[in-house]
Amino acid sequence: MMDIKTYLYNTLTKSVDEFVPNEEGKVAMYTCGPTVYHFAHIGNLRSYIMEDVLEKGLRYVGYDVKRVMNITDVGHLSSDADTGEDKMLKGAKREHKTVMEVAKYYTDAFFSDCKKLNIKRPDVVEPATNCIPEFIHMIEVLLEKGYAYIAGGNVYFDTSKLEDYFVFSSAVEKEQLQVGVRDDVEADENKRNVNDFVLWFTRSKFEDQALKWDSPWGVGYPGWHIECSCISMKHLGEYMDIHCGGVDNIFPHHTNEIAQSESYLGHKWCNYWFHVNHLNDQSGKMSKSKGDFLTMSLLEEKGYDPIAYRMFCLQSHYRKPLVFSYENLDNVESAYEKLVKKIAGLKNEGEVDQKAFDAYKAKFEDAICNDLNTSMAITVVYDVVKADINDATKLALLNDFDRVLSLNLTTAGAKLLEAGTAVDAELETFINEKIAERAAAKKAKDFAKADAIRDELLAKGVAIKDTREGVVWELV
Repeated sequence: MMDIKTYLYNTLTKSVDEFVPNEEGKVAMYTCGPTVYHFAHIGNLRSYIMEDVLEKGLRYVGYDVKRVMNITDVGHLSSDADTGEDKMLKGAKREHKTVMEVAKYYTDAFFSDCKKLNIKRPDVVEPATNCIPEFIHMIEVLLEKGYAYIAGGNVYFDTSKLEDYFVFSSAVEKEQLQVGVRDDVEADENKRNVNDFVLWFTRSKFEDQALKWDSPWGVGYPGWHIECSCISMKHLGEYMDIHCGGVDNIFPHHTNEIAQSESYLGHKWCNYWFHVNHLNDQSGKMSKSKGDFLTMSLLEEKGYDPIAYRMFCLQSHYRKPLVFSYENLDNVESAYEKLVKKIAGLKNEGEVDQKAFDAYKAKFEDAICNDLNTSMAITVVYDVVKADINDATKLALLNDFDRVLSLNLTTAGAKLLEAGTAVDAELETFINEKIAERAAAKKAKDFAKADAIRDELLAKGVAIKDTREGVVWELV
């Protein structure tokens, strides 16, 4: 048994539930991975940051976590339903490359972003194109059991066979269904019911589909939803503890996953569903389709540290929409730099005060285990820095907390201070001239002028100090 109980909001039950895994001490966790037709935008990356904190938080309190992620490199159409163009084909046409070239390039770019953001690579990463036999097998079983049908050459899941298709919330899902029907999308006339979804495409409107495989139903390719069901079962078995994704995955993607998985297995599949809310700008949700396409590389080009963006995400609860603006990010980056510079000034001397260590660690654990309250966890970081305890205890605690937060708390400050000491020659000449001018003023007993020079330097971010060895200065 874990020493501390963990509570998570479960989208399936619509309540904060105590987390009890299927197997004591072990967590089977699945993350919906990226569709690798373009760069991930910073809204996508918010989800991966929070899922990363969840995994690390579970490991922190003692769980053995196995986390699996898919890479969608086929089958995801431009509508999350079964309409529009295959996103991978769209990416290939845009860049005049093959689908596999595009997939490799953007998979590498995604994990490069993850590395910059201190997001741990999942234990298993599986591209959909690796699992075609598994998809075909699941579809065959669904057909045998009467949960699927063939129409127009394609294989569809029959949602009318389920007692409750809208498992997350009928009202929410039905509303999203209405929102998702756009004028520019043609309805699929092969479907028996409006909610039915494609398991396998053969004769579709894509004559030029780049990736095709032989199947019992003809040459074709899988639908998007089947991927996550099969890849998770391949690596985690028939019972899963936590399935993660963004709130935009709830319907239809996760709804369809549950429908096909539980029909295939004949029992409940996943107990906890963890969804991260949208990143918004002033006008609403940021997304690629709206053209609000901010990437990690773009933020870096503007001079932002990726870890400042991670802190920006951690200061808000994962279930709340987060409003992005450069002003908000500037404020967080400034606070982050002050924090790590302060930490860099701590001296690792003396013994760790175990009683104080345990007390603050308990506060941090409580924040993490209370539905992943990262903003409270960061408050505990600030409490430690301000606390009346020795530096050795502070550093031990901050290193411990960073196992979950991954904000480079004890290493970033030294680099910033180092960078800050790199003074250009012009400024150094100015400082030395002012110090000489001040010395002359003091010698002439013009102390008002000497003080004025000190203030002038301070206004330029230079603090001076009189010592026995002479005047020393530092950037502040």
